[in-house]
Amino acid sequence: MKRNDKKSADAKKMRWLKILMIFGYGVIVLVAMLIVATLAVDKTDEVLKDKVSSLTGALNVQMKLNMESYQQRIETIGTLAFSVEEAYTYDATDDSNDEYEALNTESAISDSLYNLCIMENFVDFCIVYKNNHTVGKFSNGTTALFGDDLYTALSENVTQQRTSDGWFAGYNNDFQRIYYVKRIHENAILLISIYSTELESVFDNPESMEEMTVCLTEQGQNVIYSSDKQQVGQPLSDDILSRVGDLSSATVMDDTYLITVNECSTGWYVICSIPTQIIFQEKNEITFFIYAVGLIAAALAILFGSLFSIRVTTPMDTMLFALDTKAHIDQLTGILNKRSFEEYTDNAIKRALGLENHALILLDIDNFKKVNDTLGHAYGDKVLENVGSILRQTFSESDYMGRVGGDEFCIYLNGMASMSKNDAEYYVKKQCEKLCEAFHNNYTGDDFSYKISASIGVALFPKHAKTFKSLYICADKALYSSKQKGKDTYTIYDKATEV
Repeated sequence: MKRNDKKSADAKKMRWLKILMIFGYGVIVLVAMLIVATLAVDKTDEVLKDKVSSLTGALNVQMKLNMESYQQRIETIGTLAFSVEEAYTYDATDDSNDEYEALNTESAISDSLYNLCIMENFVDFCIVYKNNHTVGKFSNGTTALFGDDLYTALSENVTQQRTSDGWFAGYNNDFQRIYYVKRIHENAILLISIYSTELESVFDNPESMEEMTVCLTEQGQNVIYSSDKQQVGQPLSDDILSRVGDLSSATVMDDTYLITVNECSTGWYVICSIPTQIIFQEKNEITFFIYAVGLIAAALAILFGSLFSIRVTTPMDTMLFALDTKAHIDQLTGILNKRSFEEYTDNAIKRALGLENHALILLDIDNFKKVNDTLGHAYGDKVLENVGSILRQTFSESDYMGRVGGDEFCIYLNGMASMSKNDAEYYVKKQCEKLCEAFHNNYTGDDFSYKISASIGVALFPKHAKTFKSLYICADKALYSSKQKGKDTYTIYDKATEV
C-alpha cells in the first residue's frame, strides 16, 4: 500500500506540477499578450493620429490651392475685360458724352461682358462708375444691398495696391455673395460676384472625411462659407478660434478637436475641423478587436502572426526602397540625378515665394575630358565618385545635391531660409571656400599626381533670379567667369559685370 501510496503521491505531484506549469505558461502567455496588445494599441493610436493629421493637413492644403485656383480663374476672366477697349476708355461720369454714342458704347461693353461670363455662374459681372451707373450684368440683390453706397463700398475694398483689386464678403452682414473688384480707371470699377454656395465644388469633402467641417473665413474670423450651412455669416466658434489663434498654417490636435488651418493669398483662411471622438471611433473598435483576438489566440498566435507579417513585408519594403533609390539617385556619385534634382529644387523655389534666402551653386570639373583621355574612364569614374563624396561632406542634409551633367554638379542651399541677406551671402562664400579647399587636396592617377580642380558659379535667390531656370542661367554665367579667370575658383554672379 505504501508503494501504491507513494506512486499515487508522485502521480499527484506530477499532475500538480503539470497544472502549475500549464498555469505558469498561461500566466506568461496572458502577460505577454497584454503587453503586446497594449503596445499594439498604443502604436495604432500613434500611427492613426499621425496619419489622420497628415491626411487632413494635406486635404486642407489642397482645398486652399483649389480656392486660390478658383479665385485666379475669376481674376483672369476679370482681366479679360481689359481686352475690350471701350471698357477701360469709356467713362459714364463724363458730362461731355454724346447720349446716343454713350448708349451704343455701353451696349457694346455690356455685350462683351456677357460674352466673357456666358459659361460662368456669376451673379454680377459689370462695370460700376463713380455715379453708381452700371454697365453689364448687375443683379437686383446687389442693388438692394449696396444702394447709393455702391461705388464707395466697392472702392474701399480695392485693397491690393499692386494689382488694384480685392476680394470681400459679408457687406452689411450679408454672406450670400462673394465679391471681386478691380479698378478699371479712376472713375470705374469692375465688379464680379458669385453665390457663396458655388464654393461647394471647391471644398468637396471625400467620403472618408464626410464628418469634417470645412470653413472659409475672412480676416475678421466671420465664416464666408461652411459645409455646415448654419455657420455661414457667423463668427468662428470660440472652440475653434481658441485653438487656431493667430496661426496661418498649422495642424492642431487635442482630446476634443483636430483642426487644420491655411491662409489663402487673399488673406482668407481655410479651416477644417473634426471632433477627435469621431476620428477615434474606429480606433476603439480596433482596440477591442486587438484585445479580443489576443485573448483568444494567445501569445503564440501573435508571435507567429508577427513573424509572418515581417517575412511578407520585409522583401517588399526592401524592393520598394531599392526601386525608389534607383529612380532618384545617381548610382555613380550617390547624390540626386538630374531629373530629381531639378524637380526638388524647382518645388523648393516655388514654395519659397521669394521670401527666403537660397543659393544655387554650379560646379564643373576642370579638364575632365583630359582625365578620361589620359588616365582612362575608370579613373574618370573615381573622380566622379570622389566629387559626390566631397559634396556630401561639404554640404548639409537639408541641401539638395545633384549630378546634372557628365562632369557638372549642382547644389541648392536650402538651409538659409532664416538667415538675413548679408548672413546668407557670407554663408554661401564660406561654403564655396570650403568646396574649393576640398578640391585643392583632390588628386587622382596611379601615383595620385594628377590634380583635379573645379570651376564654380553661384547665383543667389531671390537676389539674382526667382525661378530654377533663371538661377541656373545666372550660375552658369558665373561659372563661365570662373573659367575665364583661370579655373579652380568660384564666382558669385554679378549682373553689372556680365558680358
